Amino acid sequence: MKPLFILNFKLYPEAAGTKALRLIDIFSKVKSQRYELILAPPTSLLGQARQRTGLPLLAQHSDPVLLGAYTGHISPQELKLLGIEGTLLNHSERRIPLAQIAKTIALCQKHRRMTVVCASTLAEIKKIARLHPDAIAYEPPALIGGSVSVTSAKPEIIADAVRLVHRISPLTTVLCGAGVHTREDVKAALSLGTRGVLIGHAVLRARKPGEKIRELMG
Repeated sequence: MKPLFILNFKLYPEAAGTKALRLIDIFSKVKSQRYELILAPPTSLLGQARQRTGLPLLAQHSDPVLLGAYTGHISPQELKLLGIEGTLLNHSERRIPLAQIAKTIALCQKHRRMTVVCASTLAEIKKIARLHPDAIAYEPPALIGGSVSVTSAKPEIIADAVRLVHRISPLTTVLCGAGVHTREDVKAALSLGTRGVLIGHAVLRARKPGEKIRELMG
């Protein structure tokens, strides 16, 4: 399996509305023999995104509900109907209780949707790994949203996370969910045992996002 390269659009002004759709078109033209590129566009654009690209798509969040009277919720079952491959869960900007994570993972597994669950500590990783998601994106607090990179932080924090997950849930992929700004950071993350990266502002807020992602992917 190729390492994953997940782009989280969040709700950056540079990556919302029609700008998001233009970015999807740009990223769809990016070809890589090394990575599998996955996009997580704004929730309101998931349907349009599916119509514009053949790349795998993730929702930025989903809820543990079926189809029914659930105003404002996002159901894994609906993601399946839309052809969306899966969902991010528990991102540092959208934290949810462990019980909710567990229920959502179970529903996603039932409907064969991919789950990428974020975690910020080794203690949290241990709890989430027991739920056997498809992937855990480790977001060390020191690396979230700042200028500190994987290459300048203590690398053992990433390696420890990889060992912990593989001991509990061998089939769960570990991603580096923060601190990736350069090609060197991507290489460092992979060398520490992760199987890909979850990236936001380094690409989505770049002056030329298409060129930036090509640079990061090598």
